[in-house]
Amino acid sequence: MELSNLRPAKGSTQSDNFRRGRGHGSGNGKTAGKGHKGQKARSGAPRIGFEGGQMPLYRRIPKRGFKNRNTKDIVAINISALERFDDGATVDTEALLESGIVKNPRDGIKILGNGELTKKLTVKANAFSAAAKEKIEALGGNAEVI
Repeated sequence: MELSNLRPAKGSTQSDNFRRGRGHGSGNGKTAGKGHKGQKARSGAPRIGFEGGQMPLYRRIPKRGFKNRNTKDIVAINISALERFDDGATVDTEALLESGIVKNPRDGIKILGNGELTKKLTVKANAFSAAAKEKIEALGGNAEVI
């Protein structure tokens, strides 16, 4: 199980377009689900997370680090993964997606020099490490930066 697969339990969530306060027959008339009296029954009830003037939890907890909004999410592929392509093939983003090496190219693909390569390939990627470029060109291949 991953975070991307989490779903609420079946029947635990309800639609938000339910019409409240439309009489007893609707099953949600009279107090319209707000109970009897109290601050939360009135209009102008405090927002979610309000703790009655106490410093709220989201402000009490220390904030750490820095999140760069301009960062690029680069997918790294070792040169050994390119071994499955035929000799003389052109390896680009589409070819990597079709072969299943990359599932989501995100902001770009970088080829790293880990492993061995035995085939002459024309590789088109966003970036290459020095070792990867050297290994591709040593076999007569071509490393093109797109």
